[in-house]
Amino acid sequence: MRLIQKGLRMPRFAANLSLLFCEYPPIKRFAAAKLAGFNYVEMLFPYELDQARAKQEIERNDLTLVLINTAAGDWNAGERGFAAVPGAQDRFREEFEQALQWAHALNAQFVHVMAGIAQGEEAQMIYIENLRWAAEQTSTQQLTIEPINPIDMPGYFLNNFSQAMDILKSVNAPNLHLQFDAYHAHRIAGNVLNAWQNYGNFAAHIQVAGAEGRHEPVNGAIDYHAFFEQLDREQYAGVVCGEYFPKGRTEDGLGWIHSTG
Repeated sequence: MRLIQKGLRMPRFAANLSLLFCEYPPIKRFAAAKLAGFNYVEMLFPYELDQARAKQEIERNDLTLVLINTAAGDWNAGERGFAAVPGAQDRFREEFEQALQWAHALNAQFVHVMAGIAQGEEAQMIYIENLRWAAEQTSTQQLTIEPINPIDMPGYFLNNFSQAMDILKSVNAPNLHLQFDAYHAHRIAGNVLNAWQNYGNFAAHIQVAGAEGRHEPVNGAIDYHAFFEQLDREQYAGVVCGEYFPKGRTEDGLGWIHSTG
């Protein structure tokens, strides 16, 4: 369900603190983001932080934490979550309960449920079952699923938008939404605006990065000026998060916000 608010103008940009402001220790990135002008942040995996300190930094800097992910497992060993992984149902539920506790403690708007490395009909059934279970655990916490392109993340179960639509319809939960990453949409579908027109009605959160290279979203294959103008016309009321690898110092590369906004 698209988030609509009459009269709203873009942009409402967020900073992904797992990729941006890496010049600073993770706990100090909240203050760095606020100093750079952000009111919204997301963090993929906050679980190594001291939770009380993280909460203090978010509140002290008057920030809104938009999104966290469920834990991926051992990233270096190739794990990318567990929601669709056969035989990992208990592990998934444990990791989801952890994410839910963190989301409640830090007042995160969304929890992105990572599918993991899997394939086939059994994985599809397990994914749907786990998502239904997750959505039933809370009526207030909003959840997302995100198609991730198979070039950047080979073997990831959820790797296209039509598949995501089938899963959302099968789960049919009011608190489960599409997470639309424009960089992944470019690599999956080729045309971001067409992908948005086809699937954006189900999106509750957007992420952006430049193509190619996944750096600042400017001067690349994706026309972000046109994309943000489209969001304006539709009065999209969600947040757009920069999830990219800065070419240099994070603060030196934030001009894209003003040139595209």
